Amino acid sequence: MRGPAAPKDPVEKRPCLYVVLDKTISGMRGNDGICRDYVYLEDRIVDQVKFTSGDIDEEILNMLPRMETFRKLVHSVGVSVKAEEQEEKEKTVEFQFQCYGKTDKYTTGTIMEMTCPCTGEELVIPVDAYPVNEEDDVFGSFNFIFPDENKNMSLTVKFYLNDGYEVPEIEVDPPVQFGSEGYNKMIADSLVSTGNNYRLKKVIEKAKKGEEVTIAYIGGSITQGAGAKPINTMCYAYRSYKAFCDMFSPCGGDNIHYVKAGVGGTSSEFGMIRYDRDVTKDGEISPDLVIIEYAVNDEGDETEGVSFESLVLKVLEAENEPAVLLNFAVFMSDWNLQGRLQPVGERYELPMVSVKDAVVPQFDKSDIITKRQFFYDIYHPTNDGHRIMGDCIAHLFEEVDKEPMAESDISLDREPVYGIQFKDIVRFDRNDAEKYAKINAKGFGKKDTEVQYVERDMDLTASPEFIDNWMNDGTVEGAEFTMEITCRNLVAVIKDSGSSKFGTADIYTDGKLVKSINPLDNGWAHCNAQILIDEKESAEHKVVFRMKPGNEGKEFTILGFGVTK
Repeated sequence: MRGPAAPKDPVEKRPCLYVVLDKTISGMRGNDGICRDYVYLEDRIVDQVKFTSGDIDEEILNMLPRMETFRKLVHSVGVSVKAEEQEEKEKTVEFQFQCYGKTDKYTTGTIMEMTCPCTGEELVIPVDAYPVNEEDDVFGSFNFIFPDENKNMSLTVKFYLNDGYEVPEIEVDPPVQFGSEGYNKMIADSLVSTGNNYRLKKVIEKAKKGEEVTIAYIGGSITQGAGAKPINTMCYAYRSYKAFCDMFSPCGGDNIHYVKAGVGGTSSEFGMIRYDRDVTKDGEISPDLVIIEYAVNDEGDETEGVSFESLVLKVLEAENEPAVLLNFAVFMSDWNLQGRLQPVGERYELPMVSVKDAVVPQFDKSDIITKRQFFYDIYHPTNDGHRIMGDCIAHLFEEVDKEPMAESDISLDREPVYGIQFKDIVRFDRNDAEKYAKINAKGFGKKDTEVQYVERDMDLTASPEFIDNWMNDGTVEGAEFTMEITCRNLVAVIKDSGSSKFGTADIYTDGKLVKSINPLDNGWAHCNAQILIDEKESAEHKVVFRMKPGNEGKEFTILGFGVTK
């Protein structure tokens, strides 16, 4: 093939910051029928650039989050999307770089956008093509809209800098050496303890005989599968489930059943409330093995360990005596709450796996995997990261299979580490509230349909949490939700939101103000569990939700409750 007679001179490239480098994206169909994917940037953009681009001057990093200083720093945004298969390369993806607005988070800020081919060709958006918008606040996300559900594609996003700014070139990571001696040692380092293996050995023996076995997973967004593409088959939960099937099922896994119940941004305080609905399907399923992952979510647990221990005991005390395995994930900052949660596992002699113990010691050397390869963003693993998490759990299965069975089961009659007063908690919502309480929902008569949606089990389509809720839409003067209930403990589940339509509610128990909850504090639509009553003895209580003065015309949604009598 002949080239042009006179090739053009190369265009000098500006120095650039890599925000995303070869990350996997894929379109999943939402409830509106549109296939989307996201890379979230709010409160993350600085850390995202640091871990992708390396050692960057703090002055430059501090210019990134807000449009005003971003314009001074960044000349243009380069985006490339690459599909592997020819059929996928012929498609296009709509790219949006969304700045959140001051008046309305999702609608009044600037959105830079363009249509990207899926061939890997880089297209560039000049920042000055968009006029100054006084409504611009902080950057929120990269959004991707696909023509249909698609196979995985590789994404790279760069910020090209204006004249006068310089940053170092990034170093390319070598491929992860899966299965190497160093890799296998890293996986082995994840084993905290096989614990008392009596229950887990029984599950393995049951599976080997071809009997029906159910493995369930409960946790936060990592258990939901965040960062895994596609979320249903590349997540650590499915990978470790599949490993169990391959090791122990004589019929290709047909006798091994799978329950995935991760909900992003929620702690064990919410997990203990939803366990019966999301895991046991209100008693229809009796899991044989439950894997619990809250080591990076429980910072938001008001009880600092009581909720987690209560959930563990709730599972262990089930009639079919399931095995429980604790899984300690890790954030890009090398942080987790293993120090808080591991003592619970030690008290009840549970098998435990620590992803932190496996990957963090080698991140500085990066001789097996780099942070850039392990993390999809500052919180969630990539497909490679999920594979490592799955391999850590599979290694524990292998080690337990080699061991002799413990002589007897663990005793649950022992002093708790933190407390177990919530272990018998029961969930209720608008659908069955009359069984538990007397309610006057004045002004809270609407149902909020814009609730948190999550992908469960093998589903690619998300389904809602707490769709039978009580919503105050701000139209009823003197709106007041009143509940009379007899209980020891009461936990309310409130909807957080990113919409400025929502306002603060004051919550009173027996006439005393116990909480003022602003749904905007966390900035996105998800479930937020809040303890309202925590007493040793059951008693009659009156609970009132009332909009805070100045917020009477705002919205507020009570998703449901957890109660112990």
